[in-house]
Amino acid sequence: MESEKWYVLFIALLFSIVYQISGSVTHYSMPEEIKEGSVVANLATDLSLDVKSLNQRKMRLDIIANKKYLDVNKETGELYVVEKIDRENICTTKSSASCYLRLEVILENPLRIFNIEVEILDMNDNAPQFRRDAIHLDISEATPRGERFSLSNAVDPDVGSNSVKTYHLSESEYFNIEVQTGRDGTKFADLILKQTLDREQQAVHNLILTAVDGGTPARSGTASVIVHVLDTNDNPPAFEKENLSVKILENSPIGSLVIDLNATDLDEGSNSDITYSYSLYTSEKTQETFNLNPATGEITVKGMLNYEDLRIYDMEVIATDKGANSLSGQCTIKILVEDMNDNHPEISIKSFQSPVTENIELDTVIAVVSVSDKDSGDNGIVDLHVPDNMPFKLRESSDNYYELVVSEPLDREKVPEYDITFTVTDRGSPPLSDNETMTLELLDVNDNVPQFPQSFYTIRVMENNAPGALLSSLTAFDPDLHENQYLVYFIIEKEIANTSMSMLFSINPENGNLYALKTFDYEIEEEFLFHIEARDSGSPPLSSNVTVHIIIVDQNDNAPVIVSPWRAQGSVVEEQIPRSTDKGSLVAKVIALDTDSVHNSRITYQFLQVTDTTLFSLDQYNGEIRTMRMFSYRDPRHQRLVVVAKDNGEPALSATVTIKLTTMETAVKAYSDMTEEPLEYDIFSDINLYLVIGLGSVSFLLLITILVTIVIKCQKPKPSKAAPPSRNSVISERNSTIADSTLVSNDAYWYSLFLAETRKGKLVVRQPLPKGSRYIVSSIPRGTGLTDTSDSAASTLQVGI
Repeated sequence: MESEKWYVLFIALLFSIVYQISGSVTHYSMPEEIKEGSVVANLATDLSLDVKSLNQRKMRLDIIANKKYLDVNKETGELYVVEKIDRENICTTKSSASCYLRLEVILENPLRIFNIEVEILDMNDNAPQFRRDAIHLDISEATPRGERFSLSNAVDPDVGSNSVKTYHLSESEYFNIEVQTGRDGTKFADLILKQTLDREQQAVHNLILTAVDGGTPARSGTASVIVHVLDTNDNPPAFEKENLSVKILENSPIGSLVIDLNATDLDEGSNSDITYSYSLYTSEKTQETFNLNPATGEITVKGMLNYEDLRIYDMEVIATDKGANSLSGQCTIKILVEDMNDNHPEISIKSFQSPVTENIELDTVIAVVSVSDKDSGDNGIVDLHVPDNMPFKLRESSDNYYELVVSEPLDREKVPEYDITFTVTDRGSPPLSDNETMTLELLDVNDNVPQFPQSFYTIRVMENNAPGALLSSLTAFDPDLHENQYLVYFIIEKEIANTSMSMLFSINPENGNLYALKTFDYEIEEEFLFHIEARDSGSPPLSSNVTVHIIIVDQNDNAPVIVSPWRAQGSVVEEQIPRSTDKGSLVAKVIALDTDSVHNSRITYQFLQVTDTTLFSLDQYNGEIRTMRMFSYRDPRHQRLVVVAKDNGEPALSATVTIKLTTMETAVKAYSDMTEEPLEYDIFSDINLYLVIGLGSVSFLLLITILVTIVIKCQKPKPSKAAPPSRNSVISERNSTIADSTLVSNDAYWYSLFLAETRKGKLVVRQPLPKGSRYIVSSIPRGTGLTDTSDSAASTLQVGI
């Protein structure tokens, strides 16, 4: 409540509402912008009206205006503000300082009209404003000091002391203002030039003009004052430097830019437009060589530049502006022509030695070379080199003279000739080079021995070859040339069994073809070992040799020969056997010999014919014939057995033997008495003739038997599956006992040897042994029934004859 009281008092004091009634018009005054609802006056009191009768008399208020700013309260008779009043909207003209709002108060019953004037008092609610935010002025830089320039004034809707009072200008060393008052009291401002302007230093001046009113508090408004300084031709064209030095390469293409002068003029417009020209001090030669663009100031190449002809060009260029009173500037230019690497280095071969021998000594001079270059500086410094992968090097002998010397041993067989390229390169950028190629030929020296592709030759020759057959071509190679390459072949003489190699073989001395001069027999000669030499025709000659191993390959050209059981030529072997012979007893043993090699001499045995297949068995590997069962009374007394012995050759060869067995009824005791009697050596008296024949036929095989025996000993015959042997023996027609033992020689040949064992352990040989032979005899005890010498427990005897 206290605050409301103070508010009412403040309004009363602020507005100073004064009313006066004089005649028929009632006057009131109020400030603008008063708050809505504020009471201006009490019409009932001022007009002496009864407040209680206002509604009955239909009191109303008419305002002569576009809006209804005021209204009357019929309950209290108070005149109050309906909406804020802006004096500047009601009074649009400033012809009078007073501004009124006229009203009519109408009452009925009886009708009565009161005229009321409400004066709207001005408040400082508007700031001064300029018609334009920016004021532009153009002032020549030649304008003298003290010159005045009128500025647009500011306007303020307020009146009286609330209107524009003065102007202020932002701080400037070139300008200030002076305030003028018009006849109607309007305030104006003039811009005054304090000192001359210089467009080249500052072409535009930006100022702030401020208008201030006289209200409390004061209000202000601003505008930008932009001063454009107009140019005058007061600056001559100027170059960055008065003396310039430019470098350019010789042979630069026509139109190449040398320099862009680009002179500057601080003026503007036509005062700054510049043209370029040569002065009289520029020589005609220079003007013919370089072109000057009068508009841009570019200097370009017009003629050919040659460092060797002229190295320096001097010129003077004048720059002139296009002002009314043209000004000019000048500069001196020195153009230095730089040397360009446009001359290739040159090579001159002073001497070259070719051909040379491949054994030339190291450091021997092969060639002398000189080099040169017409350019200067680094462009004229040259370097000479040859390929790094060659056995040569360069040695500088004097200024720009080089010697080519041998740096590594030469070998014509590896490289017969060299294409030596001398390359000379200058040190320019980019470098230029030249080259010269010379061919160095190497002469051959006999420094290579003939070479065979192999150090050892093994040649297999089938026996029974045709004499004169080509065995192999033993061609050697000699990398030398001409006579150093021509080879002659020899057989290095060597005798075997008093026979020279040249009698067995022949070699073509020109091409190394090796021939056989005779037909070879594997059973006589198995191999030959000798050397062949290849010799060149150089001086001195060089030679090498190679070892040749001739191996005679066996052919199956010998059929097996049956040597046991022994028989006369073309006869049938007849044997007797007791009829009481047990199952598994040895009846006979067939032994065949084959003089071929081990493979071709491997013998197998088969029955070709047999009287009773259930009675006898034949071991296919050792040729033993045994009984498969005991004889019965139904079996015939005579048995006929035909055995074939076949070798392992291709095609296979064979031999047959026929054995006639006769069974006899003989008491065991009589047989025992007979066997207990010792067999004397007089048996041999009947077969001396056969011993001589046997010794002669096998004497040439003694050497071979030693090798073949080892192979035969490794081949174990399969043990017989026959029944346990009987103690009975087989009795031949000559009353000799066939032993249960087998003679194994260390040769591939099985000799027809028969061992007879008596009770006293005496040995009887049916056929003689070869002279000088050594054999291993395995004696098998009677009754064991075993025939395999390796598996038996028999004692071993050595028999030598």
